[in-house]
Amino acid sequence: MSVRIGTRGSALALTQSQQTADLLAAVGGFSTELVRIRTEGDVKTGSLASLGGTGVFVAALREALLADRCDVAIHSLKDLPTTGEPGLSVAAIPVRADARDVLCARDGLTLDRLPAGSKIGTGSPRRAAQLRALRPDLEVLDIRGNVDTRLGRVPGLPGNAPDAPGDLDAVVLAAAGLARLGRTEVVTEYFEPDTMLPAPGQGALAVECRLGDAPERPAHGGAATAEGVLAQALAAIDDADTRLAVTAERALLARLEAGCAAPVGAFARRKGSMLHLDAIVCAVDGTKSLRLARATDGLTEVGATLLGVELAEQLLEQGAAEFADLGA
Repeated sequence: MSVRIGTRGSALALTQSQQTADLLAAVGGFSTELVRIRTEGDVKTGSLASLGGTGVFVAALREALLADRCDVAIHSLKDLPTTGEPGLSVAAIPVRADARDVLCARDGLTLDRLPAGSKIGTGSPRRAAQLRALRPDLEVLDIRGNVDTRLGRVPGLPGNAPDAPGDLDAVVLAAAGLARLGRTEVVTEYFEPDTMLPAPGQGALAVECRLGDAPERPAHGGAATAEGVLAQALAAIDDADTRLAVTAERALLARLEAGCAAPVGAFARRKGSMLHLDAIVCAVDGTKSLRLARATDGLTEVGATLLGVELAEQLLEQGAAEFADLGA
């Protein structure tokens, strides 16, 4: 038996898809092959917000799944729309990697040591808004490109090509992506969630498949049931605590009707018998923000969903939609 793994073609996507494929193969006892799928986000240029944000890296992979050109698809969970796709299931969410954002700056600088007027690049409105709030004296620029392209815009970073442009003082990226690529030596500062909240789902991967191949997972808790070798392997690599955390984060995003390009940060984690969720909504220019936290002892997908919805309602009640571009 061979399982076809649908993936984008970037170095990061191929790396994380191969790592997940190896995990599935190890528990399932089958072989795997990667199937490269070109997505709209890989073809078009321009900012993530101008491309519509949500779904630009996902739709083609989902089409390939439904057309039986692959058996599973690997997504960065933060790119996955909060609305499901008929006929498909997010069958596994493996253990989450480091969810933090990181600074990669010239000369080993941290954010507070960057000189006024320094140029810092990011393709994320969420990161840009929080950076502007933290350091309004910096020039935050919108950038696109893969990890190597972005890192190449900062002079002197380890591993940069000799002809890299080096036209920025720093860029902000996800810690998880750099770790998966083995490039953490470029990090000059890790942003703790107290300083910068990550995107909902950041650091986590989603393994999507057709409904007929998915394990059945009770929303009210309990072990997943699976028939078939692929379904059993998917159930085995799913991490319950990661699924609870990202369920809460994505429920908040869905209630706010905010896409993956919106200036919304959220981070949930289980501590003992409680699931804690922190969230922030920002004005794009960084001049206004609202950050709230909430917790629940309902350690089921239903409980996590309610936690996200209730915190979103609090944000809306306190005026988040008045300064942020939300659909709620």
